[in-house]
Amino acid sequence: MRIILIFSMFSSKRGEVSTFFINFAYCKSYLRMEKKVLFINQEIAPYVPETEMSLFGCDMPNRMQEAGFEIRTFMPKWGTINERRGQLHEVIRLSGMNLIIDDTDHPLIIKVASIPQTRIQVYFIDNEDYFQKRSAMTKDELGNDYPDNGERAIFFARGVLETVKKLRWTPDIIHCQGWMSAVIPFYVKTAYHDEPQFTNSKVITSLFSEQPHDDLGTNFKRCLEFRNAKASMLKKYGDKFDFIELGKLAIDYSDGIVQTSENVNADLMKYAVESNKSTLLQPTSDDAIKEKYTEFYNNILG
Repeated sequence: MRIILIFSMFSSKRGEVSTFFINFAYCKSYLRMEKKVLFINQEIAPYVPETEMSLFGCDMPNRMQEAGFEIRTFMPKWGTINERRGQLHEVIRLSGMNLIIDDTDHPLIIKVASIPQTRIQVYFIDNEDYFQKRSAMTKDELGNDYPDNGERAIFFARGVLETVKKLRWTPDIIHCQGWMSAVIPFYVKTAYHDEPQFTNSKVITSLFSEQPHDDLGTNFKRCLEFRNAKASMLKKYGDKFDFIELGKLAIDYSDGIVQTSENVNADLMKYAVESNKSTLLQPTSDDAIKEKYTEFYNNILG
């Protein structure tokens, strides 16, 4: 039911009556939409094959938009994505920045598309060397992890955060999923903490069963350095930075953790519990997802 109240006010000059309409249905909708959630996804269906992670990447932004949150969504533009079929197009005004990683310039390309049958717009982080030339997402044709996956994760993280700055959009919640987004909590709380868009943002990390097999290399810590995000801050983590160390980094710099898969690595889940961070177990009922996540977000925001 829509309620409209009418108020009248007399003008002191001419005795005229001015009438004001307040649409409470609109006001309620506006209040619901004021909280903003930035979803940073490793995978989103239908742009990549359906997996637990890609279905989550598609479903969660849609559900939280239905719950009244304002949404922005990002993912890597994997080389396997068919741009014509997905109707991707480049956003010239957001593209063109060079990101320096390991003393090398890497041009940032931003593309955009809308998920069919939803109003969710997806921003894609692209680069010729890191994404366009790869025939698979995180593994080569022989099934081995790409040796520069660490650099690719860094490029993705910085590309997302720089694009959000250009959009002049301030997220209340930054929700990360997949190990490709695992360095984002670290950057948000260090290198980008003084940026107006991120100073008050809360970060949530969703843990999945999927994980890389190989470590990210001994130069990963050095490549991570940017502004006041220093390698010296990473002494507690192993030098080779394997999957467990990457997960611990994400947990340490997040405000909340979601156990999204039943078979999340046991050591990593134990570390999350012992960190005393707010933790949510993925609801098993579809009907409960919006309610539980809304409650979790609000608890994180305080």
